[in-house]
Amino acid sequence: MKVTIKTSEEIELMRKAGKILAEVHQCLGKEIKPGMSTLDIDRLGEEMIRSYGCIPSFKNYCGYPASICVSVNEEVVHGIPKKSRIIQEGDIVSLDAGVIYEGYHSDAARTVAVGEVSKEAELLIERTRQSFFEGMKMATAGNHLYDISSAVGDYAAQFGYGVVEDLCGHGIGSHLHEEPEIPNYRPSRFRHGIKLKPGMTLAVEPMINIGTADVLWMDDEWTVVTEDNSLSAHYENTILITEGKPEILSLTEDEKAAGYLELF
Repeated sequence: MKVTIKTSEEIELMRKAGKILAEVHQCLGKEIKPGMSTLDIDRLGEEMIRSYGCIPSFKNYCGYPASICVSVNEEVVHGIPKKSRIIQEGDIVSLDAGVIYEGYHSDAARTVAVGEVSKEAELLIERTRQSFFEGMKMATAGNHLYDISSAVGDYAAQFGYGVVEDLCGHGIGSHLHEEPEIPNYRPSRFRHGIKLKPGMTLAVEPMINIGTADVLWMDDEWTVVTEDNSLSAHYENTILITEGKPEILSLTEDEKAAGYLELF
């Protein structure tokens, strides 16, 4: 397994990519309203990304036809935007996006509540986000990769949620997907994963279901849904491993103002 350690110049480019992606998420999340189609969301997101002089990481990646993965309710990830899929009051919408800035990627996801949602949905979104920050408590040099995975999965599992095992996070840099793969659950007791080192850049992305952890791929070969049609939430950031606390490269200004940096 070859995990790249980024140079100071590469880290600066990734900081810029992360800052831009955070601004896209902050603006796009506020635009989601009942009556919009998921295609409307994709077009708006792509326009925002390109307005910064960036390229959407996902557009045509391995054949994916859009810039923003828009996944609604029981859709876990990789929802393909459609003119016919209309957002309704009470939906939860996961927005997964990436940008390429001067050859370097940032990748982040947020799940947005549309209007008034159920308490069950609200808690799922909140706890999925917190599972990410539980992982961040372990994301320091000298720890092992699966320390992050275990912290994420153990936190979510205590609520009886299904922690998706068929999909995972990943390394990131000059390529959207690099080594290592990052599970969101506790692996077997004898597996620890690589030792974390300063300069590693990772995309950590819990995908948490209210019901079963099992998922299915739809006929479009992209959209992943929960097997039992239960709600799913997704929260992801690009992070930098340092000697101390990890640096979250794609945190929005609203999230910083809300005290998210104190969550780990």
